[in-house]
Amino acid sequence: MDEFINFIETELAPRAVNTLVLRVEYKYKWKSRPELIDTLALSKREIKRLLKVCEKHNIKMIPLIDLLGHQSGRGGLNKLLSTYPQFEETPLEFSNEPSRLPMNGFNMRSYCPNHPEVHNVIFDVVDEICDVFESDTFHAGMDEVFDIGNDRCPRCAGKDKAELFAQEVWTIRNHLASKGRKMWMWGDRLLDGRTIGLGRWEGSYNNTHRAIDIIPKDVTVCDWHYERADVTAALFAMKGIDVMTCPWRNPQAAVLQVEDMVRFRKNTAKVMQPRFRGVMHTVWSNVGTFLDGFYGKTTDNTQGDQTPWEAFRRMYDRIALLPQE
Repeated sequence: MDEFINFIETELAPRAVNTLVLRVEYKYKWKSRPELIDTLALSKREIKRLLKVCEKHNIKMIPLIDLLGHQSGRGGLNKLLSTYPQFEETPLEFSNEPSRLPMNGFNMRSYCPNHPEVHNVIFDVVDEICDVFESDTFHAGMDEVFDIGNDRCPRCAGKDKAELFAQEVWTIRNHLASKGRKMWMWGDRLLDGRTIGLGRWEGSYNNTHRAIDIIPKDVTVCDWHYERADVTAALFAMKGIDVMTCPWRNPQAAVLQVEDMVRFRKNTAKVMQPRFRGVMHTVWSNVGTFLDGFYGKTTDNTQGDQTPWEAFRRMYDRIALLPQE
């Protein structure tokens, strides 16, 4: 915690970072749902420490809990489905053996958006974490949803996958709006992977992409592309949706994504310009791994410059030059 706070003070603040999204999942000491407390859970006091230093530097802190998809990983079901197995879209014995993986080889479970009790549970933790973060924005995840409208689900079988996905976006958005909060989400399920040429993680191959035309326009989409600077942010903006581009570990792509965002703002109609919200760098390791790499405590010669810390540096080096252009 101390090292992360020092990183905020000495690296994020000088770079004028204005938003920090923390992927909390169920690693918090819940008062509302103590049965969902996961390992290595943060306390309210620890979050308030982070909030204090972020407020000092005008950094907005936003919590993220993966909703709908990402309810499992290689280690098994996440805390929601392991505690409430009845919420699962397609209850199956968990296995990492390739021959036994459901969802076309993806071991990525979902909760059923039509289960009558699921939202009572997830909205308890969403409300609690937003209150602790003192945040008017919540990141709902919703990426890589491979199991939706499954024929084995008694509530969702035969239903249109795009409509099911959009319905869940609306349900979450409406709950947040009732509390005066905004919704962020990942954008991959809203992109037609076949037409655009994206992989199965980065784009939809199960027709959820049609939901782009029926989701609420006041959500903000985080449009992630990690190996190539695809220009799909323009698509979201043309649909009337606020969007930010999200790089990860490719420095060259991260720099292009910054430059593209500037070009989009300069070369579109005035009504479109505010929809291009900027760039959000992503990190998909624990804090310690990132900081060790950033400060040169560990090296991996196999990755070369393809690391999240190198992408972070070059992205912000490029941003620093923008006022001079």
